[in-house]
Amino acid sequence: MLFFWRTLLSFWRDPAYRALIFATNFFLAIGTVAYRLIEGWSWLDSLYFSVITLTTIGYGDFSPQTDLGKLFTMAYIIVGVALILGFVNTLFLHYKEETIKKRNNKKQSE
Repeated sequence: MLFFWRTLLSFWRDPAYRALIFATNFFLAIGTVAYRLIEGWSWLDSLYFSVITLTTIGYGDFSPQTDLGKLFTMAYIIVGVALILGFVNTLFLHYKEETIKKRNNKKQSE
């Protein structure tokens, strides 16, 4: 578990990765505000729907009821899913690289 946290910290130290984290959170904030204003949902429900939509989970407990909400959701999914998948992929690759480095360092010290 400690290795996981060290990997996240090294991820955070890299400016390119920080920009990706910022972009992902910014895009979640856009969705949260948009659903709050368009659909009138609570802040928590709006954030929840943004997260489950962009991660493609889609439980179905919420869905936009207005035409504007439906149009926004279509555009939000097209752009946002690519962003979230890129974020998850980048995080995985970084974790994998750190694992390889740790393994190589361990072999060298033997």
